[in-house]
Amino acid sequence: MLDPRCPRCPRPVDRDDAVWACRDHGPVPPLWRPAEASYDAFVAHLERSRGFPTLLPWPLGPGWHVSSFGVVGEQDGGTHATVTVCSGTSALDGPVDVLIVSEEPGTGVGNRVARLPGDTPGELGADPPLARVRVEQVSVPMWPVSTSSAPASAHDVELDRFVLVGEERGRWLWLVIRPASAMLLLRDEWILRDASGLGPPLVEVAFGGPDPGW
Repeated sequence: MLDPRCPRCPRPVDRDDAVWACRDHGPVPPLWRPAEASYDAFVAHLERSRGFPTLLPWPLGPGWHVSSFGVVGEQDGGTHATVTVCSGTSALDGPVDVLIVSEEPGTGVGNRVARLPGDTPGELGADPPLARVRVEQVSVPMWPVSTSSAPASAHDVELDRFVLVGEERGRWLWLVIRPASAMLLLRDEWILRDASGLGPPLVEVAFGGPDPGW
């Protein structure tokens, strides 16, 4: 139900003895991602990522749904990162994707989702944070990250995006909002909840829709 991929690029990974490896990035912990977002696949995701937060904006607005997700880690080696994508529409921007990454430093999946080189967000600015999100009971400051260093292919209009990064409990927290103009949705402090703690309300969450591509 969940297929292994490289956390830093879209390539599949191969297992040799006990080591997973990508042709371009060498040994990596695999990214497990379903071919299609569904409730059953999300349950499998939560089982594999147990003990590591899988964050969702909460509550999801009317018409919004979970369109993709993934977890980086080996079954017996702990979890390094999770990714969730929520998709919907806004009156001003039309279709919108919100990609959320929680990752241990150096994992690299946040850079992949943001379509940036490397495996860290780099130095965050000394300026005041642009926005804040609330993760459970903690208010997390978020700073913008320039996308000017992205490869030329990542500047396509369809991939226009706004990237924010903060630090939450020693992990990088990424928000990638597409299109960039939809960043205005962050005017109010968002609440992010760990989906593994939602309980029965999780059954009401909608899954599916077109693959958002990351």
